[in-house]
Amino acid sequence: MKLLKWILRALQGVIIGIGAILPGISGGVLSVTFGLYRPMMDLLSSPIKSLKKYWSLFLPVIIGWVFGFVVFARLIGVFFEKSETLAIWLFIGLIAGTVPSLFKEGGKEGRTKFSWISLIICFIIMTSILVLTKISFSADITPNLFWFGFCGILWGLSLVVPGMTSSSILMSLGIYEPMTVGIGALDMYVLIPLLIGIALIALTIPRFINLMFKNHYSTAFHGIIGIVLASTVVIIPLKYTSFIELALGILCAVICFFITFIMDKKLGSKGE
Repeated sequence: MKLLKWILRALQGVIIGIGAILPGISGGVLSVTFGLYRPMMDLLSSPIKSLKKYWSLFLPVIIGWVFGFVVFARLIGVFFEKSETLAIWLFIGLIAGTVPSLFKEGGKEGRTKFSWISLIICFIIMTSILVLTKISFSADITPNLFWFGFCGILWGLSLVVPGMTSSSILMSLGIYEPMTVGIGALDMYVLIPLLIGIALIALTIPRFINLMFKNHYSTAFHGIIGIVLASTVVIIPLKYTSFIELALGILCAVICFFITFIMDKKLGSKGE
């Protein structure tokens, strides 16, 4: 069972790594769905204290993340080019399959009216942000140190704030391709401001999120559920080449839903 859990965590890392660079997919959402979000927040907010507790959890995840990011990203990119609709439906199924466990986790300390208010407000706000981002951004930006630092900030937010889809925003700004090319070439002009931006988020936001969890667990977690639901609804494809494509997309989502649901039910309930 330990080996199975290790392999499962590595596979989750692969999926998170892929999601980190694909438009419309949030690494933070995937972290929540796989039960890694809160441990990650603990690790980022108190690295020295939490490293001993979580290193065995995150080691396979990090290995999987690097593998997915470096090796599979290009293959998945080809899949998106060939059939973006089916690829998106696949991820929708993966996310939807863990929604029941999210509600279970969110209610383990009870629910209040503020829990549901938080869910609704966060759902509306995140939906509005994502929709406006899709229809509003049309800029031609010259990449420089500032913008690569901005890439790092967005990338960091996509990890610690569920629903943030940094790749789609960066693509709409025209700086996604220069960033990925720079990373692939290990260009310090790109990497240094990028890492500074990520570090800035990692050193600030997680502490605030952890504070919210400690003092207002149910309200905070239901807010995250609202963000997860919003980011999932927004990426649902609306255009199809045929009814068969729609049917295949829904079939992919249903299959992935049950795979994730069963996997989560068998292993997630047993704890880390």
